[in-house]
Amino acid sequence: MSSLNPREGRTLLLALDAITDGGFTEVEATLDGDAESLVLFREGARVQAWLNICPHAGRRLDWAPGQFLRAKTGELVCAAHGASFSLVDGMCVAGPCRGESLRAVPVSVLDGQVVLD
Repeated sequence: MSSLNPREGRTLLLALDAITDGGFTEVEATLDGDAESLVLFREGARVQAWLNICPHAGRRLDWAPGQFLRAKTGELVCAAHGASFSLVDGMCVAGPCRGESLRAVPVSVLDGQVVLD
């Protein structure tokens, strides 16, 4: 679960190094008072985050907790129905929810830590 970083006044999610470069991880965070599962994707020093919910059927994207599928063409793939999502903007580029997108969660990397904005 996330914790508050008193120096920054921001919610700390995890260390950047806990995510493999080019890989995904799942973390739990409190958003608007609700516990939510987030998908984090790391590319170098940049991290993107989305709610771990497919817009097609409202199911989690991971096939097992924290285990995500990636298409050979690079997209994040929903394990339930195969929808493929762009890692640039979370837009569904193939599958049953084409044209919809994942709900982005704003995060930053500060001093080697991924934090909620």
